[in-house]
Amino acid sequence: MSKIIINILRFIILVCIQVFLFKNIVFYGLNTPYLYILFVLLLPFETPNWLLFLLAFLMGLTIDLFNDTVGLNAAACTILAFVRVIFISITVQKDTLENDLSPNLSTMGFRWFFFYALILTLTHHFFLLNLEVFKLSEIPTTLSRVILSSIFTLTLIFIAEILFYSKKQRK
Repeated sequence: MSKIIINILRFIILVCIQVFLFKNIVFYGLNTPYLYILFVLLLPFETPNWLLFLLAFLMGLTIDLFNDTVGLNAAACTILAFVRVIFISITVQKDTLENDLSPNLSTMGFRWFFFYALILTLTHHFFLLNLEVFKLSEIPTTLSRVILSSIFTLTLIFIAEILFYSKKQRK
């Protein structure tokens, strides 16, 4: 199947899962999973930056439309895309990669993918939840929400990666 079709389906499926399932899952008011960021995390390495930022913004805006959050997810996803570009430029040698390779568990290995997902998830959640509250007096609560939501989101990301794990290994 074409990479474009796969990414369109991934976009639609992740939006539906986020809006219809995870929107309603909140543990003790602190922990909310944001699995939709997996769309931005799994875009191919060769995605041009302008397209990456546009797709991240559209994903966040789509979630905002369903959640009535007025651009919070769009801003957080755009920041996520920016940090993704920096992280990949620092850690990956693009000249050794195949053209259509995606940053996933099967191609990049557990350690690289774990740090990649951890840093990007923490960044997204930090900006999303701080923009949502926007009060200095709420910093301890917000940081605990960031950590708990990140743990839950990372768990779901790794479950999704293991479920759709491909045997194709990095050369």
